[in-house]
Amino acid sequence: MRSSVPQKLTSPLIFLFLIFLSFNPSSASTKPSTSTSSTNFIKKCCSTTTYPTLCYSTLLPHASQIQNNPKRLATKALVIALIEAKSAAQTTARLSKTGALKPMEKAALSDCTMAVGTSAAQLARSIEKMGGAPAWTETEMEASDVETWTSTALTYAGTCRDAFDGSGTNGNVKLIVQRKVVKLSQLTSNALALIKRYYVAAAKIGHHHENHP
Repeated sequence: MRSSVPQKLTSPLIFLFLIFLSFNPSSASTKPSTSTSSTNFIKKCCSTTTYPTLCYSTLLPHASQIQNNPKRLATKALVIALIEAKSAAQTTARLSKTGALKPMEKAALSDCTMAVGTSAAQLARSIEKMGGAPAWTETEMEASDVETWTSTALTYAGTCRDAFDGSGTNGNVKLIVQRKVVKLSQLTSNALALIKRYYVAAAKIGHHHENHP
């Protein structure tokens, strides 16, 4: 028995049916995707930092790794700050070998290299500690250590900037260093805020486990 639908109309009918499905809300899942959920999570957490735009732009590319995990979020922020600290140390070390520098500029660059190198070391300690036990099993002392080391990293980044501010230097060298150190300071500040947020949440989980063993 032949179909009642002419052959030449079959393809247009299928095409219209597919269009209907693509625009029909009931045909699509209303559950947010993991990507959307992670993006919203990062945006929400970054809104509590001092530099939310920088926080969001640097962490968004890692949304698939972070998902909705506050520990991964804080750790990734630390890693990004560490990468910037190492980059700043390499930059100041390279600039210190530039010819025609004033003695005060060389001294400032030397101080900066040491300062941002110390920042990198402190950030690395924080990352190592963050990679340890689950949040609710960590002690307040361990949380304090991570916050202290990250805060110290922030302080040393500021020391580098102070060294150049007081050296009477001008020009491209000072501009390059200031840009690097300002970004390092902002990234470290954001990481510190996310760490504090994480440990506050962890403490609540810890109390819950104590009360409901």
